[in-house]
Amino acid sequence: MRNNNENTNAFLIHISSFAGYFFPFGSIITPLILWQTQKDRSSFLDEHGKEAVNFNVSFSLYIFILSASFVSFFFGDIFRVLNRIDHLDFGHSVSFSGDLFGFFGIASLVGVVTLIKIALIIIASMKANNGEHYKYPFTIKFIK
Repeated sequence: MRNNNENTNAFLIHISSFAGYFFPFGSIITPLILWQTQKDRSSFLDEHGKEAVNFNVSFSLYIFILSASFVSFFFGDIFRVLNRIDHLDFGHSVSFSGDLFGFFGIASLVGVVTLIKIALIIIASMKANNGEHYKYPFTIKFIK
């Protein structure tokens, strides 16, 4: 029975990452709190807690970097469009001619990374619930 309880707690540590969709930094704070309160109970919970926290910090960093590049593409595209409007010849129309590709390309990349994050959290939760160890890919080990 104790093993089943550990599996459920490890499942909850991983699945608590979805709290980030309800309040800011919830994907980091919630697993961190759950891990800190349960890490002394077993090495299984300690390992899963570290993995969940490292994964969420890593992916938050990745999303921040992608979002920062998203903002730079957005302002670059806006300034290019405004420059064209400034030199507007009323005989011709203003066309974007693919200038917004960087903007939409980065936005879609952020969406794909978010979908990967959701899939990995679900996989890790199911593995933890089955009592298996799981290592997230693309994770920087902040906590060892």
